[in-house]
Amino acid sequence: MRNEATALDGGFSDPVQDAQAVFRAVMDAMAGPATVVGVQPPVAPPAPLPPLVGALACTLADADTPLWLDPALDRSEAVRKWLVFHTGAQIVDNPAEAAFALIGVGSALPDLDAFAQGTQDYPDRSATLVVAVEAFDGGAPLTFRAPGIRGEKTIAPCGLPDDFASQWDESTRSFPRGVDLVLVAGDALACLPRSARLTAREA
Repeated sequence: MRNEATALDGGFSDPVQDAQAVFRAVMDAMAGPATVVGVQPPVAPPAPLPPLVGALACTLADADTPLWLDPALDRSEAVRKWLVFHTGAQIVDNPAEAAFALIGVGSALPDLDAFAQGTQDYPDRSATLVVAVEAFDGGAPLTFRAPGIRGEKTIAPCGLPDDFASQWDESTRSFPRGVDLVLVAGDALACLPRSARLTAREA
């Protein structure tokens, strides 16, 4: 059972190939914002860390990566130990110091401006947020324009804060500053890079 996993269990069985497969999925999703991309998470972390969120952490984080966890994940000693063992990342208490943030429950996503936004000269010093949502449909429809989207693309993630659309709209006005999001639901992900501008949303 996942609850019984130790820090040594549940990592990539083939670290190079597994990480490459997850990384390719992320790059495909970043290249096509708001497009759902399927990926089998090749890890089994302890609960309550969702498997694909764990796989993304193992792929994107390393010893030079400050990592922030939402309160539910941070309270789990098993999750903290698993992440440190399998990524080498330093877990930080202040979201503004994080290069990556893991949010296990999307509805509890903190305000986007709590995270590093980068600067005009160094926009790459911003945070990437990996956010678990309930599903990629059933929520309020959000329509985006962005490089990589032909015309417009609509996605309706279920399980984000009620004010997410207004927060995202405000955040992207600071482009090239701002955060990037990787949304995760089950065995699929979708990316919202900071270049994705919200054009329409459900009233």
